[in-house]
Amino acid sequence: MTALYIFLGLFGVLLLLLLISLIRTLLMPVQKSTYEPAPDLQRYEIYAKKLSAMIRQETVSVPGEDQRDKFLAFHRVLKELFPLVHTHLEKTEIDGNLLFFWKGKSDRRPLVLMSHQDVVPAEGDWKRPPFSGEIAEGKVWGRGTSDTKCSVMAFFQAVEELLQADYVPENDVYLSSSCTEEWAGDGCTKLVAELKKRGVKPWLVCDEGGGIIREPIAGIKGSFAMIGVFEKGKADVRFSAFSDGGHASTPRPHSPIARLADFIHDVETHDVFRRKMPKEVGAMFETLAHYAPFPLRWVFGNLWLFRPVLLRVLPAISAQAGAMIRTTIAFTMQSGSDACNVMPQKATVSANLRFIPHQGMKESLEIIRKRAEKYGLQTEVLQAADYTKPTDIHGEAFRLVEQTVAQTFPGCAGSPYVMTGATDARFYEEICDNVVRFAPVIYGPEQMKGMHGLNENIEISCLPGAVDFYRNLIRANVC
Repeated sequence: MTALYIFLGLFGVLLLLLLISLIRTLLMPVQKSTYEPAPDLQRYEIYAKKLSAMIRQETVSVPGEDQRDKFLAFHRVLKELFPLVHTHLEKTEIDGNLLFFWKGKSDRRPLVLMSHQDVVPAEGDWKRPPFSGEIAEGKVWGRGTSDTKCSVMAFFQAVEELLQADYVPENDVYLSSSCTEEWAGDGCTKLVAELKKRGVKPWLVCDEGGGIIREPIAGIKGSFAMIGVFEKGKADVRFSAFSDGGHASTPRPHSPIARLADFIHDVETHDVFRRKMPKEVGAMFETLAHYAPFPLRWVFGNLWLFRPVLLRVLPAISAQAGAMIRTTIAFTMQSGSDACNVMPQKATVSANLRFIPHQGMKESLEIIRKRAEKYGLQTEVLQAADYTKPTDIHGEAFRLVEQTVAQTFPGCAGSPYVMTGATDARFYEEICDNVVRFAPVIYGPEQMKGMHGLNENIEISCLPGAVDFYRNLIRANVC
């Protein structure tokens, strides 16, 4: 009977908690994301033509190659498109990387607007030539349209228009653009070193990363400004298995490839890394709760109760959301014998890891190394960098970005967001405490799929909003 009473008591407590959460959900204000770009045909045409010209100048970056001449050619295009920027701002070029300085009335709160010039190769069969910059179907097409020449065009155009109006910023403004971002080169570090030499400590840096995402989670309709506040760390790791080799007609058990396969299966089917919800991810769900259908609103709006359940199911629901709560590992490359009838003396598999703050680089690498040892594998870390420090989501700088989003994109909610990829922004954290990752352009499913893929494009209708965001951010940055 005692056990029955305990069970009934626990069941009653659970019912009470569910009832409280249900009442809270019913009382929660329900909101709709209503933002749609306002029609502006004249600006559409002007901005689309400028972005098109930038796309036509091919800027594929290749690791280890001196490509300065290629980027100098791109700089000449920028000079033609934005003459006032080049007349009134102080330009510094370092090995193809660009830094523009616009002197303000004060140097107390320097603002850095940044995005990269370089793009990844355009392989495969494209619907429209990848470096044509073709304007069709209400879009600009080509490699770099969404990643991220759209942002470069937008902040250059914002400054161009402010200069045309004889505006002087309240605080210093810097435009920063590297040409090595796509292969994690040292371009941005050179720009940061230049600012350090000048004694500049930016108050706010705004780079690519998040964006205005349509339906960020399945079932939550509308456009949402996802503002990246930190990046996960990353590492490339190679696992190797060895044997004496031999002829494939007389195979021995536990061959290198078999051991690698067992290791991969083990990692793929077990929770190798601990799940925990960073406060920034919790804030994201709490923001989205107001816009979600009832079942999701019930869960997202009551994390105090449903957090354990959400941590369990998130990776199955959304790979993107799942990556925000744990270190991830993805197996990406493999090698073995050079012939089908030869047992390999060495076989390898390589993987990419992304580290979360609650289980950073050192701990995550040690966990995976011990796991590999169980299968007789050797672990080699090819390169690694830890997660970046988070920007304070309650701080003045983040609030300024949120307010500028609300001003520029009425009806579009702003939310913190965890960057699962990597950007140049991480290099600025050496000299800046407030680094956000947000490109003020609309990314629908087609644009998300096109980044680093086929048929990359950006909708023309989102370009005026991108220009307006940067212009409003410059104006709003007052002491």
